[in-house]
Amino acid sequence: MERRKFDWGVVLGLALLGFSRSMGWALNKGFSFPLLSDYTSSAFVKGSILALEGVIGLIVPPLLGYYSDTLRSKHGRRRPFIFVGGVLAAIATLMIWTAYKIGAPLWAFALTLGFLYLSLHLYTAQFRALMPDTIESGQRGKASGVITLLEWAGNLFLFGLGGFMVAKYGKDHIGPFGLTAIFLFLAAAFVYYKVRELESPEIKDNESLSEYVKSIFATKDFLKFYTAQILWWMSFEFIAIFLYGIIAFILKGAATKENIDAVTSMGLYLMALFNVAVLVGSLPGGYIYDRVGRRLSIIIGGLIFALPQLWGWFIHTETQIYAALLIAGVGWGALIAASYPVVGDLLTKFEKEAFTGRYYGVYEATKSIPVLLAGTIGGAIVDLAGGNYRILFPLGAFLVLLAMPLIWSMKELEVRKE
Repeated sequence: MERRKFDWGVVLGLALLGFSRSMGWALNKGFSFPLLSDYTSSAFVKGSILALEGVIGLIVPPLLGYYSDTLRSKHGRRRPFIFVGGVLAAIATLMIWTAYKIGAPLWAFALTLGFLYLSLHLYTAQFRALMPDTIESGQRGKASGVITLLEWAGNLFLFGLGGFMVAKYGKDHIGPFGLTAIFLFLAAAFVYYKVRELESPEIKDNESLSEYVKSIFATKDFLKFYTAQILWWMSFEFIAIFLYGIIAFILKGAATKENIDAVTSMGLYLMALFNVAVLVGSLPGGYIYDRVGRRLSIIIGGLIFALPQLWGWFIHTETQIYAALLIAGVGWGALIAASYPVVGDLLTKFEKEAFTGRYYGVYEATKSIPVLLAGTIGGAIVDLAGGNYRILFPLGAFLVLLAMPLIWSMKELEVRKE
């Protein structure tokens, strides 16, 4: 397949798209749990509603990624999905705020969250696939570092803004929702109108849907990587989904509605700090991936992410919470920047570069399975533990450590840049 040289315009366009999508996901992480706490005190109920993201993400990206690979359109393979998904996601953010403000019942509010998840996942695989579609293997770590940097900057921007607005106006102010809607629309429109895809490659030996699914399980390195990613993202989601409950339990002894309301602003600032740390870890993570070694760069990031979770069981003060999240964020940034290019490099290795949409669809699905599992299993474990949210820390660390041998045993992943 014909390739371009390194194109900063494409990378920055994708980085802007990542920034806006991260605002959408950050809005969900930052506001959904506190808003749901006005409806129910059950960790299992709240976790199960938030796990809708996992159900949708498990189905939609792999399927639409598969079909975008074979799409023949004057608008490109990826951009139509990006534009439609971005517009719908913008509408969904405003629907969430409206449903809460008018006092919609729990089921209706849950449906608006589900609509946001569906809209964002309509173009998840296509967003991911555009980078390896246009960037050569050996340069993808650099591109991944920049894209990851802007993705997590989007999180930082929304969490910082949200923390300020919650402290000043309360958690139901339209500001974060309206601004997120604007960015989602503008970024999708920019990529659609300004980023040009390569001419669609001719696929001589196209995989059927069943062959595509079968090949994932038949190719050991794909299976090992996807399994490892499920484990470390489940660890992340334990903390991300239940952060407000964790903070309220550690600092106030119980995750009641009143205690969660009291720590909502702090939780948003903590998420902002975490994303600053992710930014710090993401750029060297991408560089290390290209220069030092694929497997080793992932393992280093994973270990740095796991260590503060082991410490989490013993944390008792606000300062300790900030310190643990700061260290974990550096490790997470390095881990994500190093793991994003893996699928593209494996497709290059196995000569399947025309299939980036479908395989990055599975890549995103393996990030959605953990949301489903962490929301339901994590919520059930917390309820069974009598509301002790601290139990999620050692469990998360165990999952990350379990993933590392799988990465080290990958045989076909390039170890050094040639």
